[in-house]
Amino acid sequence: MVRYKVFFLCFLVFSATEGVAQSVAQKPADDRIDRVFHGLRLPIAIKGRPVERWTIAERMAEHRVPGVSVAIIDGGRVVWAGGFGLKEAGTADPVTTSTLFQAQSISKPVASSATLSLVEGGRLSLDEDVNTYLKSWKVPENQFQLQEKVTLRRIMSHTAGLTVGGFGGYKAGDAIPSLFQILNGEKPANNPPIRVDTVPGSISRYSGGGAMVMQQLLLDLTGVSFPSLMKRLVFEPVGMMLSTYDQPLPVARRKEAASGHDGEGKVVHGKWPIEPELAAGGLWTTPTDLAKWAVEISNAWNGRPSKLLSKKTVREMLTVQKPPFGLGLIVEGADQAFSFRHLGSIWGYRALLVMYPAIGKGAAIMANADRADPLITEVLMSIAAEFQWPSRTPVERDTVTLTRNVLDGLVGRYSLPPGPSGAPVYYEVSREGGQLFAELKGLGSYPKTEIYPATADEFFTTTGLSVVFSRDSSGRAVKVMMGQIQGVRSP
Repeated sequence: MVRYKVFFLCFLVFSATEGVAQSVAQKPADDRIDRVFHGLRLPIAIKGRPVERWTIAERMAEHRVPGVSVAIIDGGRVVWAGGFGLKEAGTADPVTTSTLFQAQSISKPVASSATLSLVEGGRLSLDEDVNTYLKSWKVPENQFQLQEKVTLRRIMSHTAGLTVGGFGGYKAGDAIPSLFQILNGEKPANNPPIRVDTVPGSISRYSGGGAMVMQQLLLDLTGVSFPSLMKRLVFEPVGMMLSTYDQPLPVARRKEAASGHDGEGKVVHGKWPIEPELAAGGLWTTPTDLAKWAVEISNAWNGRPSKLLSKKTVREMLTVQKPPFGLGLIVEGADQAFSFRHLGSIWGYRALLVMYPAIGKGAAIMANADRADPLITEVLMSIAAEFQWPSRTPVERDTVTLTRNVLDGLVGRYSLPPGPSGAPVYYEVSREGGQLFAELKGLGSYPKTEIYPATADEFFTTTGLSVVFSRDSSGRAVKVMMGQIQGVRSP
């Protein structure tokens, strides 16, 4: 699943209309918030075409997203938080600032901050072989580890050579695997074994499996359950009083949770996935709690008092190991545009956290639908414009005119790596008049999206995805690259 996160942020989707209720936590003294949620916009504008703006209600209806929750950081503090829409389609239960959403992969940097607090306390080393600390289970040795070892630094920076990019979650009624079963890929776990299949430190490759090794290490080291340890080391110090790593979500707290929805806006089976891979994706939280965490990381980075980590530790956390990862976070930019971020994605939920520590600006956005990624991007672009972020501002791009023959050479179906279930995934390109469209198939309900030509072979979407074709000598495309994902033309 993780390999396809690029798609979830880059495909436009459409449909139905539905009323949107708003729940506001704080009302600012100016009109910035009103302008944010009445000025949603795309990352890419086509030169010569009118620039469109939308209200959040319009885009929630367009993308079939029942509920959204947002927290905005400015001046190093949370200045506004609010909810829009419903916890569950067809009900009257509104999203509020207390509504819980699944954070999925944003669980990793939060978990990493707990690990770093133990490093800071001298109980762990970032660069020691993790098998030194693992007791009840160890990373199986093989030929890839003869010279280099799996370390916490490499796990948190996705350079440990560990397999299993992401996890698909479990439905209500499924047998739920133990941590050992997840690590070993044994039934009822739905993932393959977590193993080293390349030399540690040699490449950067996203690995949710690494987070599970870290979870086992923390359990072996402390003897404390992961949810309890996270509460003690992170949630209580930061004040993240609504957050929990308990999976399944305790019955007493289920009324607080937003239900997940599929691409058609229908409630998913069991209302939400069960994610026993806690460190990799088990966090239930709110944008306000995530924003509090980001502020504490930012405070430490700036040398201000932090309830979580020291300046030295956070500076190391936010130093790129191999692009684009620091320790638990994606790190990019420089000077005022320096930022850290992470996103989360699982069926029924999407989330994004972004922070500029040098200037104290950022946002956390969470939603309860498979088609929420473009909406999250549009909200983020509007926040960035209104609060004068140093990056993430719209870009205007030129297009070129191509003949139908040139376009027809690109039309066809391209096979992509299989999805989390192993089912086939395709990228289908079609032509309508002088326009080219693409549709992702096999990962849920995604409609056709126009792709715009920058050259005869290089295209882009208005959400910022690059689509580059490779042709044979006859002018017929044989491959396509969408961001970093490659597709090969099907026969």
